[in-house]
Amino acid sequence: MTERLAEVSARIAGVRQLGAVVNAMKGIAAARARSARSQMEAVDSYAATICTAMARILPAESAGPAAMAQEEGRTGLLVFLAEQGFAGAFSERVLESVHDALGTSDLLVIGTRGLSIVHSREITPYWSAPMPSHSPGIPKLADAITQAIYRGLDARRFNRLDVVYARWEGGRTQIIRRALFPIDLSDIHAPTTTPPLTQLPAAALLASLGADYIHARISKAALHAFAAENEARMEAMTSAATQIARELDVFEATLRRVRQEAITAEIIELGTGVSTAREGS
Repeated sequence: MTERLAEVSARIAGVRQLGAVVNAMKGIAAARARSARSQMEAVDSYAATICTAMARILPAESAGPAAMAQEEGRTGLLVFLAEQGFAGAFSERVLESVHDALGTSDLLVIGTRGLSIVHSREITPYWSAPMPSHSPGIPKLADAITQAIYRGLDARRFNRLDVVYARWEGGRTQIIRRALFPIDLSDIHAPTTTPPLTQLPAAALLASLGADYIHARISKAALHAFAAENEARMEAMTSAATQIARELDVFEATLRRVRQEAITAEIIELGTGVSTAREGS
């Protein structure tokens, strides 16, 4: 009985330690998701400013860039997957959304855990990189992605690129796929102000602003993916914590029963000892 009591007590201690780890992981994920969400507004403002600047010089430029957005060709995919585990089927849902294109498109994969899933499907991506552990590292990641995109364009591996990422909205994950390159300028409208004086040719200035615009959109997609992964991890940890609480209740009930059995056995043993002593006297 004593061994049984010690075993149940040890199991309870182990479950409580696991619960503490789960709660810590949930807290870290919440902090990271909150940090990413706080930076999205700044990235949106940055992208809008660049978009306005591009619109102001468009009247001096031909319709070439807008027409270029309609050009057909091989499409690449920039896919944001999970960097770490304990996020449920986060990566699988993103990959399933582009299942038909996985075998025909060059992939640029972000996320170490997601990359292992891609390899398990016998797919070799054109390029890959890990997601930073903290959102302030995302602009540096966007730099690396932008360079990889232009290398792919120079090598003619693709001439169009879509970005695929998860966004957390309304308590659930939504998968977003949007064209990233070429930039579609058909929806960019010039403000009703006098065009600015520029020192660079309009085409060169537009190309430079376009690179910054793509960088901003990559940063925004990465922030959404970063936040969504951590929101998914929070959800998984919440489910795990609920299950741990249930198991803890079961073990504590078992512990109470074992203790009661031990007390009952001791009382019976004492009572038997007293009766034996009386009979002997």
